[in-house]
Amino acid sequence: MSGNESRLQAIYQITNREETATENPKKLSKIWASDVFNLAKMEEMLDKKAYKAMKKTMATGAALDPAVADTVAAAMKDWAISKGAKFFSHIFYPMTNATAEKHDGFIIANAEGNAITEFTGGLLIKGEPDGSSFPNGGIRVTNAARGHTAWDPTSPAYLMQTANGPTLMIPSVFMSWTGEALDKKIPLLRSNKAMNDAAQKVLSLMGEEEIATLNSSCGAEQEYFLVDENFANSRPDLLLAGRTLFGAPAAKGQEFDDHYFGAIPPRVQVFMQDFENTLYKLGIPAKTHHNEVAPGQFEIAPYFEAANVAADHQQLLMTVLKNTAKKHGFLCLLHEKPFAGINGSGKHVNWSVGNATQGNLLDPGSKPHEHLNFLLFCGAVIRGVHKYGPLLRAVIASAGNDHRLGANEAPPAILSVYLGDQLEKVFQDIQDGKLTGSEDGGIMDLGLDQIPTFAKDPGDRNRTSPFAFTGNRFEFRAVGSEQSVSGPLIAMNTMLADSLNWIADELEGALSNGSKEEAVIAVLQKLMAEHGQAVFGGDGYSSEWHKEAVEERGLKNIPTTADALPALNDDDIKELFESTGVLSNTELASRYEVYAEQYILSIEVEAKLVIDMAKTSIYPAATRYLADLASSVSVAKEAGVELSTATVEKVAELTSAMMASVDSLSDALAQEDFADTDAHMQHCAGTIRGLMDDVRASADALEREVADDMWPLPKYQEMLFIK
Repeated sequence: MSGNESRLQAIYQITNREETATENPKKLSKIWASDVFNLAKMEEMLDKKAYKAMKKTMATGAALDPAVADTVAAAMKDWAISKGAKFFSHIFYPMTNATAEKHDGFIIANAEGNAITEFTGGLLIKGEPDGSSFPNGGIRVTNAARGHTAWDPTSPAYLMQTANGPTLMIPSVFMSWTGEALDKKIPLLRSNKAMNDAAQKVLSLMGEEEIATLNSSCGAEQEYFLVDENFANSRPDLLLAGRTLFGAPAAKGQEFDDHYFGAIPPRVQVFMQDFENTLYKLGIPAKTHHNEVAPGQFEIAPYFEAANVAADHQQLLMTVLKNTAKKHGFLCLLHEKPFAGINGSGKHVNWSVGNATQGNLLDPGSKPHEHLNFLLFCGAVIRGVHKYGPLLRAVIASAGNDHRLGANEAPPAILSVYLGDQLEKVFQDIQDGKLTGSEDGGIMDLGLDQIPTFAKDPGDRNRTSPFAFTGNRFEFRAVGSEQSVSGPLIAMNTMLADSLNWIADELEGALSNGSKEEAVIAVLQKLMAEHGQAVFGGDGYSSEWHKEAVEERGLKNIPTTADALPALNDDDIKELFESTGVLSNTELASRYEVYAEQYILSIEVEAKLVIDMAKTSIYPAATRYLADLASSVSVAKEAGVELSTATVEKVAELTSAMMASVDSLSDALAQEDFADTDAHMQHCAGTIRGLMDDVRASADALEREVADDMWPLPKYQEMLFIK
């Protein structure tokens, strides 16, 4: 394959690289959670009183005696030091999709000048990072900088290993000095509490006498791309924006459907096994990995965990994913759309609710029409998605995710609920005022004696639905691959709490007028009459659905982040969060400001990169090629040979058009006089994004014309297919 010197060198380095050495695999039982200070470690190292207190707090969120913190801190320090740690850090989750850390040493000097180690309950419980240097939406100003981290005992501490040894990482919440939440963990914990309080009321009304604390659970499937670092280092857009801002499609993409679940490339398989060994040591239950649809795209899926722990683990998984990829010579791309023309990456958030006494409240069993608790909780989800669809769209809004939502590879930007044939019929019967039964899926029999028969699932899957029921949980399919799962979990827990509170109020009155089953049917009949429009089992990609959803059902189609984020300022959203105690109006407003700023900055960084790359890489290559072509035509003419000038004219035209679009983009980027943040976002979504596309259209056309040995950027066919 030809190419310029940089691209040739990259290809040479990749095709001649030595395999990365990895440690010999060990039994899962030997490595599982070996770097986690979990309950098993606590039982070994704490006295019975302290252990029981920690176990109760982790299971129910009960208050922890500060005296216990000293005992836990001493044991945690001894365990970490025995594993080689010299430092500890509160790790927290500011209002970005990243994590933050402040590292401190265990070491202090005593009066005799000797170094000793110390770690008290006070150090465990409280830290103090700067509260104004993180995104805070105006809650903190620069000259009022104090913020606090506080230990979250419900999420276990762990060791982060590096080449120079481990650091003890302590999952924490992050708040301002004035007490507002500056992170994603505090509202997630609050949303769980609000959901539990509301669920307890409903279950009590349903006659349940022993009700354990309810928790939401999460299993988040993570999609990602791998690109060799030799290529990535020659692509400023990949390094700074996480996606290719230029690049003509390769002759072959994903149209043969030969990558999905195909044989994993050996180098990637080694990376995956190394990555998952690290996850197992951290107690993260990675269960499934495979090739995804697009070339160069892969997926990992962990098992279900309590939502708070799952959110922490998801952030840690993304960190380990990137670090391990670098170790193996890859750049891991978590952007939702790193390559145009092929599938992007999502993060399907599987979500359910349950406890130790009633089990999974979203498990319908084999006869869902007989499971009244399930019907109420499922109905609560339907109501929540319909009533708070714009909120669900807002919490998955980002510049990257805008490239996916509504395209024929990802759920539409219209929030609807898929139930499957069996459940959809049950709820339709309820809406009609009856509850007669439900059909099972039957038996799968292929007519081959050697293939065992098995029970078919009662409902199919719908990959075009943004919010789909998948057997015993709902799958929020529209979340972006780079996003924290905390935002979606907060929204889902809170909308569920609100719906369960509504159901409890309705149920209390209905129970006084009839039997339990009659009361449930009456409440759900009213619920479906008001909110059944959100239930849809068809093709979410079709233009017919888009028209029906908006014109007949009154659902909203919210295509961009600029359209989605203003929902956070709506009165009904403010009331939702304030009434449930999840976010105050001040905290909610701060999130709008932070997310809007992140969106604007993301678009502007991309626009600056488009201008720089077009001017300094693509334009020089195009003009050099144009000069060579013109010279060849001139030399041929002197020799009496007439060469076609069509290519010269086309390259000249495309180069001129590209630079004209660059000038227009530069002017648009310089605009500053916006009425408000909403207007600024709309400018980014409508004007800047459109002009970036104009520049790219000309540049990508030039890539197909300019001689391969002059093109300065690694091409799609190289980045996607050379591993």
